[in-house]
Amino acid sequence: MDQVVGGTGSVQVATPEIQKICDEVKPQVEQKTSRTFEVFVAKSFATQVVSGMNYFIKVQVGGEEYAHLKVFQSLPHAGHKLELLSVQTGKTLDEPIVYF
Repeated sequence: MDQVVGGTGSVQVATPEIQKICDEVKPQVEQKTSRTFEVFVAKSFATQVVSGMNYFIKVQVGGEEYAHLKVFQSLPHAGHKLELLSVQTGKTLDEPIVYF
């Protein structure tokens, strides 16, 4: 099923491209949460087509703790820049990724 502009797609297993996005925004996550993460591994994600792309990413941040990231990637003409829009900590592996 094709994704509708503005709607979120289905949750998928994280890819190397998603891990790269996480690696790039990790300093922003650490700044926003005032924490340092030794572990920062993307596990799953969903996308939302906007004027660019929103990524909703579940990241393992240590042990059984996970965080949900909302990352915006601009369109090609704007340089495909990444911006951390929001982060939710204290999540679990089983908690679904939802719009936030």
